[in-house]
Amino acid sequence: MNIPSTTAENKPAEKTTAIQKNVVIAACYGTFLEWYDFLTFASLAIYFSVLFFPSDNPTTALLASLATFGVGMVVRPLGSAIFGSLADKYGRRPIFIATIVLMGASTFAVGLLPTYAQIGMWAPVMLLILRLLQGFSVGGEIGGASVYLTEHAPANRRGAYTSVLQLMGPLGILVSTLQVVLLQYWLSAEDFNNWGWRVPFLLSAVLLLISLKSRMSLVESPVFQRLREKNGLASAPLREIMKDRRTLGRMGLLFICISAGGALLFFTSQVYTNVYLKSVVRLEPQLASTLVMLSTLALFPLTIFFGWLSDRVGRRPVILAGMLLGCVALMPVYKGLLHYGNPAMQRFIQEVPVVLYGDACFYSPFSKPRNDCERNQELLTKLGVTHTLQAERGVNLTEVSIGEASPVDGFNPAVISAVLKNQGWSAVADPEQTNGLMLVLLLIIPVIALALVTGPQTAVLAELFPARTRYTAVALPHNLSAGWIGGLSPFMVTLLNVKAGDAISGLWYPIGLLLVGLLVGLLFLPETRNVSLDD
Repeated sequence: MNIPSTTAENKPAEKTTAIQKNVVIAACYGTFLEWYDFLTFASLAIYFSVLFFPSDNPTTALLASLATFGVGMVVRPLGSAIFGSLADKYGRRPIFIATIVLMGASTFAVGLLPTYAQIGMWAPVMLLILRLLQGFSVGGEIGGASVYLTEHAPANRRGAYTSVLQLMGPLGILVSTLQVVLLQYWLSAEDFNNWGWRVPFLLSAVLLLISLKSRMSLVESPVFQRLREKNGLASAPLREIMKDRRTLGRMGLLFICISAGGALLFFTSQVYTNVYLKSVVRLEPQLASTLVMLSTLALFPLTIFFGWLSDRVGRRPVILAGMLLGCVALMPVYKGLLHYGNPAMQRFIQEVPVVLYGDACFYSPFSKPRNDCERNQELLTKLGVTHTLQAERGVNLTEVSIGEASPVDGFNPAVISAVLKNQGWSAVADPEQTNGLMLVLLLIIPVIALALVTGPQTAVLAELFPARTRYTAVALPHNLSAGWIGGLSPFMVTLLNVKAGDAISGLWYPIGLLLVGLLVGLLFLPETRNVSLDD
């Protein structure tokens, strides 16, 4: 009599385990594709600035390319509001299928776009439209996937169980970056610029088919099923969360602290580092991408470890430790990247003052220079030369003073470049002076900070809110923060660098926001480990 009873009790446990495994695979693979598609653009931002924007102002083109990437992030909240409400009302499964199809189709279309040289201004317009569609679909995916996976997780292992979802972003970067590195290795520079850059986007069609098949096997979360059985579903989730002061307060906390911290650390450790190594440290593009890819590998075990640690010591101390590390480490890390990547450039910056003298010098990367002072400002920015701006020393006189050399009058790019080189400026990092091991070790430091925040993050997103409006309450502030704060951070850092005439001044933008998030977290972040998800 006891044997059948034991067997009957074991079957549901085995079935539940199998369902949980399928959920992890389907949710993670779909999120991987979302991030692969979304971040392939980021890894090719420098090339897109040449392919899709006017080439007469390289700085403007780079900023426009980064801004186009940021626009995709800005539109994410709209996708989260629409898809989030639908998911809270009708279920997770149909929304996951819709978002993955929209993302895959728009990414594939990027690989078919004609360039600026072929159709002029229509090229950046079409690229912008597709980028908006990408952002819209990601808004419905990111945050919602966290809720869905957490609602399937064992209560005492949510941190470790759900931390794997956070690896899909780095994995997407890793795969897309690896593709670019291999394509650059196999193809000539001309072939890569002509057609090789299209390959990662076109391959997304294959990934889409695999992901779609995986998502078709998804089942609804048990929490949502219980709500539906009790007729507890919200009829207007967005309106309901706006009327609940406790939910609004936690949405604000999520926006300012948890999501902002993760987004800022993600982009400063995974996205902007690539841009910085290529455009400021001036490493060869293939080497820069390889170094970032190597540091990304460390993120995989670290994220799972810190997710597991949050199950033991709590979510709050782990997350706050990551934000603190980001605050104190970002500036030294980026200075170290210049020191070990291009020591000649660092010595030049420290020992050779470059001063631009002139009035009416208000260079903007969004407009063409209007006078010699602004043309010199643009030139120095393009060359990555740190400089200061002073009032003119004579009537209508524009000068560039470089170290002890005689000042260069007016705008004379050839003479300025020659004087810079004579004073020790290095246009390209010397491979023999580049310390690759130290660069990787430095890149791992912000990766540790990122893992501390994102390891427990997936579980925290769901644990903060009631089941009835959880998807919408998570997705909206999470995507607002990731889009408005994290997504625009590479653009803001670059823009502030241009305005300051300094290659790293813009880093105070993410550092300042991380400090604000840390202080808010210290004051208001609750401990959510082991809370009931049915409440």
